[in-house]
Amino acid sequence: MRVGTMIRVDPDVKPHDQVLGRMADYARRIEAAGFPGIWVGDSLGRGRPTLDPLIELTVLASVTQRVELGISVLQLPLRNPIELAHRVQSVQALSGNRLRLGVGSGSTRADFELLGGDYDHRFRTLRNSLETMHRVWRGAPVNGGALSIWPGCEGGPPILMGAWRSPRWITYAAKDCQGWTPSGRYSSWEDLEAGMQIYREAGGTNAVLANVAVDLADRPGSADLAAATDVALVCPPDEARRRLKRMEQLGFDEVLLVSHYGVLDELERVRDWVA
Repeated sequence: MRVGTMIRVDPDVKPHDQVLGRMADYARRIEAAGFPGIWVGDSLGRGRPTLDPLIELTVLASVTQRVELGISVLQLPLRNPIELAHRVQSVQALSGNRLRLGVGSGSTRADFELLGGDYDHRFRTLRNSLETMHRVWRGAPVNGGALSIWPGCEGGPPILMGAWRSPRWITYAAKDCQGWTPSGRYSSWEDLEAGMQIYREAGGTNAVLANVAVDLADRPGSADLAAATDVALVCPPDEARRRLKRMEQLGFDEVLLVSHYGVLDELERVRDWVA
C-alpha cells in the first residue's frame, strides 16, 4: 500500500501574505521525503477561507518535479464543464502529466447554495459533466465548437471517482474510471468495507483512501477530527498503527494522509509503518 499526502492550507497562520512561500516549502519537503503524491481538496462555502484547488496544484507543479498531483475530490456540478476541462488540461500540461483528477458530485449543500447550484440533481449533473469533459478532451465538437487539445493531453488525465456509499458510483469508478477515492474523514469502517467489496467485484484495481487525518500527539483542536470517524489516525501511535494495518487489509492501494498542523515528521512516521 502506497502512502501519499494531502495539503491543507491553514488560513489562520500568520503572516497571511506568505501563504505561497509556506505552501511551496511544504511541497518541496514532501517530495524530498519520498512521498509519491501531493493531493488537495475542494470546498467553497463551509465557513472558512479556502483556495481554488486547480490554482493550488499549479503552484505545486511549479515547485516539484516528480510527485503525482491530485484532487480528492473536485465537485464537478459546481463548475461549467467546458471551462473546467480547459483549466484541468492547463494543469495537466503545466505539471508534465502528473495530474490525477478525483471527481465527485459534492456532498455539502452549502457549497451549492453559495453558487446557486442544483444540489438535489447533482448526480445527474455529475454524469453529464463527465460526458462533456471527455468529449472536450477528445477534441470533439461541443456547443458548435471544439477546444484545441494541448499536445500530450489527449483524452484528459486519469479520473478517480469520489464516492462513499453509492453502489452505482462505486461500480462506475471500477468500470469507467481509473480509480475509486472514498473519504477517510467521514466514512465508517463499515462504509469502506462494503464499498471495497463492490469495487473489487466490479473489477476495480485502484482504491485510494483520501483525507485521512493524522495527529499522534493529542493536539488542541483535533477533537472534531477524532469525533467525525474512527478511521482517522487521531489517536495514540499503537492505535494508529492498528488502523493503518486495517486499511491495508481492506485492500486499499493507497492512503492519503493529512496533518492539519503541517507536521510532516508525523506523516513520515506513519508511512514508515507500512512494510
